[in-house]
Amino acid sequence: MQQPTSSWVGATAKEIARAVRRGDTSATQVVADHLDHIRAAEHELNAFRVVRAAAAAAEAEKVDEEPDLADLPLAGVPVAVKENTAVAGLPCWNGSAAGSSPVAGADHEVVRRLRGAGAVVIGLTRMPELGLWATTDDDTAVTRNPWRTDRTPGGSSGGAAAAVAAGLVPFAHANDGLGSIRIPAACCGLVGIKPGRGVVPSGLAAESWFGLAEHGILATTVADAATGFAVLAGRTPQRLVEPSRLRVAVALRSPVQGVRPDAANRDAVAATSRVLVGAGHDVVTADFGYPTKLGLKGLATWFAGAYRDAEESGLDVAALQPRTRRHIRLGAWAWRRGYVREEDRANWRARCIRFFADGSFDLMLTPALAALPPPAIAWSSRPWWVNLAANVRYAPYAAPWNIAGLPAVVVPAGVRPDGLPVGVQLVGPPGSELLLLAVAGQIELAAPWARHAPGWPRVGTGSGQWPPSGVAPSGA
Repeated sequence: MQQPTSSWVGATAKEIARAVRRGDTSATQVVADHLDHIRAAEHELNAFRVVRAAAAAAEAEKVDEEPDLADLPLAGVPVAVKENTAVAGLPCWNGSAAGSSPVAGADHEVVRRLRGAGAVVIGLTRMPELGLWATTDDDTAVTRNPWRTDRTPGGSSGGAAAAVAAGLVPFAHANDGLGSIRIPAACCGLVGIKPGRGVVPSGLAAESWFGLAEHGILATTVADAATGFAVLAGRTPQRLVEPSRLRVAVALRSPVQGVRPDAANRDAVAATSRVLVGAGHDVVTADFGYPTKLGLKGLATWFAGAYRDAEESGLDVAALQPRTRRHIRLGAWAWRRGYVREEDRANWRARCIRFFADGSFDLMLTPALAALPPPAIAWSSRPWWVNLAANVRYAPYAAPWNIAGLPAVVVPAGVRPDGLPVGVQLVGPPGSELLLLAVAGQIELAAPWARHAPGWPRVGTGSGQWPPSGVAPSGA
């Protein structure tokens, strides 16, 4: 990609890091370009909780002075961090002022690894309160999808996805407890990787939601997602190896009874199946079923995760949103009655591993969503049951793989008739992150996607206003 001389906005993380390492540009210039873009565009999207303008500029100067600059895989790359993950000097807002935790004295390990690779933390991205929902808003702002600003970018990593899809950052940190990376990836036309259990240090909320929550990456290219994943996992980034012939199971059935994928999502799976066949793989329809009790146990775990999170964090539950309070009450009920059991999660994990281990299939292909993303409205002020119904109807496919602890990747697969992007999900056995990314790379090569939402990024259109409306500046 040939960059305009005026800005590095819109470049991939890989392109930026290469240019900074070579001395073709500086981290200081790259960060300044992206801050200018945020200044111009953030008021339309509300992607950020806080922008670290002064601190990011200072950190970029330090990157430029690094003696080992040539060895940094993310040299000078601006990155956004989700607001529930510790960045030294800032609180974790956790989706609202009422859910906020004290100022962090140190970076979370994944943030430390990103900075150690040369990335510059440019700000914290918005999420729904306690990360409970697949839409992103609170009483201060509604986060919007750059593809269509009347629609949500998903959740809970909705701010991260909006920022990447609009080119506010080249890629973003995110995390995923029941789909919170993959759902926004599908909503915003991005690559989103959720690693398998234990691959990346978690340390999220209470017991990382019983081991369901993982840190991952949202990116516009598979190469950027692979580099980001390697850094988070503490590995040296490596070139993806084209896989040999694989047997891929196609599973359209929804984990939620009564919810079916719409035509656009079915068509996306069919189109991706053809791409995989063209790449030399065997694609077979599989009658993969989800036990009825899995959905009930999954709901109980979702509820109890909120209860345990609030209890361990010492939150003032009365100050939280009404929908969150209802969720926590249900979680307390489920927890005290023993409906959330490690044995159930372990049995489901074993069943999923057997599906791949018996040699029949190497990977699974599913829809990423069942319907178009919901409207971008103040969901936080709506009743709990309305939120529940909206979330379950449009995004049922991600959660089972958190319960199983298996890696999964969402890949763009075209555009819906209504102008929104559509994606598909690839799932694999433990340790298959690089295989999933390699297959995603084959899809990208055969069926390239638009890296950003139409009309984005908007370079050189800023009004000069700082900070943008709703974004708190910070020198932290």
